[in-house]
Amino acid sequence: MSQEAKKEEFSDVRKKRNEKKRSTEIFFDILKGKFLADEAFIHQLPYIFFLAALGIVYIANSYHAEKKLREQKQLELQLRELLPEALTISAQLMKISNQTEVVKLCKAKENGLKENIQPPVKIVLNPRDKRKITHNKLSQ
Repeated sequence: MSQEAKKEEFSDVRKKRNEKKRSTEIFFDILKGKFLADEAFIHQLPYIFFLAALGIVYIANSYHAEKKLREQKQLELQLRELLPEALTISAQLMKISNQTEVVKLCKAKENGLKENIQPPVKIVLNPRDKRKITHNKLSQ
């Protein structure tokens, strides 16, 4: 075999060896921090800072959303607890505002109020009277 044939035969082995060496060099460069002084890294710093800020905003937003969900669940629980009480109070109010109950309360407190026995009277105005009323309001 010729010298060139031997070189071609072992070129694949050398490439694999160089790739392994290169990957270990990159790993040690990262550990040593050499990449921080690299010009390409320095050129990308604004983009890296933007991504970092975006990540911080994303994390803060998720914490805020979780806090709001917890508050919402707590308010829903309070609402469920207060709903029967609200229904009870509403029923009591309906009972107290009944006309017969109002009359009983007025008699019990003796504040001088009496029930109106006469039915209400509807006041009907003809169009001429309406004009007089509006004219008097405008002139005042």
